[in-house]
Amino acid sequence: MILDHTLGIFTHPDSEWSLIRQQRRSKLMEYLTHVPILALIPAICFYIGVVHVGWSIAGSPKTTLTPESGLVLCVLSYLAALIGVWVFAEFINWMSRTYSDEATDQHHGMALAVYTTAPIFLASIVGIWPVLWLNVVVFVLAAAYSVYLIYEGMPIVMNIPKERAFMYATSVLTVALVLLVSMRIGTVIIWSAGFGPEYIVHS
Repeated sequence: MILDHTLGIFTHPDSEWSLIRQQRRSKLMEYLTHVPILALIPAICFYIGVVHVGWSIAGSPKTTLTPESGLVLCVLSYLAALIGVWVFAEFINWMSRTYSDEATDQHHGMALAVYTTAPIFLASIVGIWPVLWLNVVVFVLAAAYSVYLIYEGMPIVMNIPKERAFMYATSVLTVALVLLVSMRIGTVIIWSAGFGPEYIVHS
């Protein structure tokens, strides 16, 4: 089912993680029924925000991106999100060899990657209003809940003791930070290759 468990992971995460562990689904199906849809939220919302709504700093004239520039950047960010979640899941499954005593179902690592990134994807709706302080507050709250989900879901989904799950989750968060930094570096490289934003200042 498309986007199943997404609501439950917010309302009752403990029982929802247990249901996720019990379900029989391939890694690819878990990915395809969630990530391509969730990743559209930041792509579409930020396109609307930076191209049609615009932003202004300290009373300066409103600034937007050209439609072409905004489209290119949002498409690239969409592709980066698709790749990022898949790579994140692969790292979770790979590290399970160290922290788990039993063979890990590849679906479990993908499920952790999908549902722990869901709050950030859903929070991206705030991109429609490109106000810096608002975006920062919303994304910090979403990231905090994602961290909570990782620590809460790891022992349940991977079926390992909480002490070992804590170390596992901490390692996973480290990988997530490395992926974010890598994406930032990739953004700089893409911009330097001529795909940088083109601004319109409205008088």
